[in-house]
Amino acid sequence: MVARNLVLITGAGGVGRTVLDQLRAQDVPVRVMVRRDDERAAEFRALGAEVVVGDLTRPETVAAALQGVARMYFAMPVSPDHLLAATVVATVAREYGQLDGLVDMSQMTVSQMTATSTAESHQQRLHWLAEQVLNWSGLPVVHIRPTSFLDNPLFTTVAAQSIRESGTIALPFGTGRTSPVAVGDVARVVATVLRDPAPHIGHVYELTGPRTVDMTEMAEEFSRALGRPVTYVDVPLDEWRTEVLAKVGLPPHTEQHIATMARLHHENRYDRASDDVERVTGVPAQTIEAFVAARKDLYLG
Repeated sequence: MVARNLVLITGAGGVGRTVLDQLRAQDVPVRVMVRRDDERAAEFRALGAEVVVGDLTRPETVAAALQGVARMYFAMPVSPDHLLAATVVATVAREYGQLDGLVDMSQMTVSQMTATSTAESHQQRLHWLAEQVLNWSGLPVVHIRPTSFLDNPLFTTVAAQSIRESGTIALPFGTGRTSPVAVGDVARVVATVLRDPAPHIGHVYELTGPRTVDMTEMAEEFSRALGRPVTYVDVPLDEWRTEVLAKVGLPPHTEQHIATMARLHHENRYDRASDDVERVTGVPAQTIEAFVAARKDLYLG
C-alpha cells in the first residue's frame, strides 16, 4: 500500500483501533504495526488495512514499518518500555522517515509536570520524558494529552459490577473532581489530525469531557442515564489498593500507575476541563450521562 497520505498506526487497541475504523471509513490508507500476526491482525486486514509485524523497541522493524509512510500515530499500552519506544521512533523517523505528521499519545498529567516533579507515576514520568525526546527530534509532532478515559474499567466494568450489586460506584477519589473523556472523542481528534496534520504541527491538545464533576455528581449522571439510583462510596486508598487493585494481578508498573492515578484524583489533580475536542473536530465531547446511557446493557446486565 503506497500513498502520500499513508498512515502508520501503532498501539491499535482502544483509541488506535477506533482511529483505524474512522480512517478506513474515509478510505484513508492505513498500515498497522502489530506484535503478532494473529486473529486481531486478520481483523485489521478485513478492514482494508495493511498489517506489518514489528516491535517499537526494535529499530529495524520500525524502519521497515515507516517505509512509504507520511503520517504516524505513536501509542503503546502502559509499559516500562515507553521511553525506549519513543526514542527509537524519533531516531528512526529522523534517519529513515519522511513524516509530515507524528501524533503522540501522551497523558493530561504531563501538563502539570516539571523536570523534577516526583508525585506522578513512573508511566507519567515516561510520557513527560518521551514528549521531550520527540520535541528535540525536530519531527512534525502533535501531542495528544487525554485525561482519564470514560472507557476505563474503573468507570465501566468495575463500576457496572458494584452498580448491579449495590447501586454504588466505589472508588478512592474523595471529593476530587474529574472530567473523563470517551475513547471515541479522543480518536476523533487523532483521526482529524492525521487526515490533515499541517495546521496542527507543534500543538498540544488537552482532551477532557465537557465539564468537571466530583464523584457524587458523576453518580448522579449515572442515575439519570440508567433510570435507577446510583451513589458514590468513597473507599480509603490503601484499602482499595490492597482489597481491589492488588487482586487484579496487574504487572507492578501498571498497578503503580493506576494507584497513582487514584491518588492524584483524590488530590484534585484531575480537576481540568478543555474544549479542545470541539475545537479540533467541531463536535463537543460526550457527556458522562450520554456515554452511560448508550451502554445500559453493560451497567444493568
